[in-house]
Amino acid sequence: MSINRMLIDAAHPEEIRVAVLSGNRLQDFDVESVARKQNKGNIYLAKVIRVEPSLQAAFVDYGGNRHGFLSFSEIHPDYYQIPIEDRQALLRHEAAELAEEAAKEPDEDAEDADSDNPNEQAAKDESGDEKTPDEKNKDDSESSEASNDESNGNDDDDEEEEGTPRKNRKGVETLGGDDSEDTRPSRRTPSHRRYKIQEVIKRRQILLIQVVKEERGNKGAALTTYISLAGRYCVLMPNTARGGGISRKITNGGDRKQLKAILADLKIPEGMAVIVRTAGIKRSKAEIKRDYEYLVRLWDSIRDLTLESMAPTLVHEEGNLIKRSIRDLYTRDIEEIIVAGDRGYRMAKDFIKLLIPSHAKRVQPYSVTTEPIFQHYQVESQLDAIHSPEVQMKSGAYIVINPTEALVSID
Repeated sequence: MSINRMLIDAAHPEEIRVAVLSGNRLQDFDVESVARKQNKGNIYLAKVIRVEPSLQAAFVDYGGNRHGFLSFSEIHPDYYQIPIEDRQALLRHEAAELAEEAAKEPDEDAEDADSDNPNEQAAKDESGDEKTPDEKNKDDSESSEASNDESNGNDDDDEEEEGTPRKNRKGVETLGGDDSEDTRPSRRTPSHRRYKIQEVIKRRQILLIQVVKEERGNKGAALTTYISLAGRYCVLMPNTARGGGISRKITNGGDRKQLKAILADLKIPEGMAVIVRTAGIKRSKAEIKRDYEYLVRLWDSIRDLTLESMAPTLVHEEGNLIKRSIRDLYTRDIEEIIVAGDRGYRMAKDFIKLLIPSHAKRVQPYSVTTEPIFQHYQVESQLDAIHSPEVQMKSGAYIVINPTEALVSID
């Protein structure tokens, strides 16, 4: 009887490879190199280096190559350094506005459909209002000028950093699954907000941030303090009160109704929001609940680690291939997860304990010392065949695929 396995080759720190086998046949393969490692989605404990009133933004040291750019609209009110009475009044006013907005919404399905905003370039500014083409061009010009001004400055004492303001923002891209949905709902600036960034955010202030856009050229990464955590079936937004619901890509009314009922039974705490991803279609209440509970445990572990850390430091690595593969590729049909490399084994073991504690025994270390794991399970030969220009057909015929500079020829 054939055994379904997940093989993780983490024996060498510069590269991690993951293969899923059905018997001895390769079903899925992924590779991650240190040279191409991504920061998008990672969560860091960071320190404000400089507040820029002219941009209404802050430049933040999170441990990247360049200081990140944090727009004022991406800073949660909990970070405002204001009297407690003012903060409570601001949150009450915000809650009243959201309640009033919800009461005016005629169609609950429409609100949910808009709330997870699939991964596409938003045509709205930070306040949620539609922009004209002239305004968009003006913002792009201002962003370019601001970036040039920052990059031409002096780097002494960390006073000049690279960055660019983001007037149009895409949310954090979820990794894995069958789509790349935006994991954060559109947020508009509350109409009552009377503060400016220089009044409420100070230099050397500590923030928990998430990368929403990678560094590009001489521009720093774009950051947010509104955290989102992607699971297999759900996305948890632990400090976003507005939003949540069902992916707009789920269009069947019956499916939406069933998933709404499941969400209602989760008893999501006030101040949090949850989106059910398209991968949640036809999933049972137990599966979605388990995924939600995993995300809550993950958020608790992030908070605990944050309290023990010193900025700047990495708190949660979203893009790690080992975690991503177990989260998105592992199923109950996979009987073994075999990991080569002590550090990779420990990471896989700890992660599955967090994800599905009862399946922790399925993660085993690779103990053969005479040959590498992929060679032992005949994966290397199948990988070589993938890159061969000849593709053998079941009938005995074959196809030759030859890529050239101008085209790909198939004979």
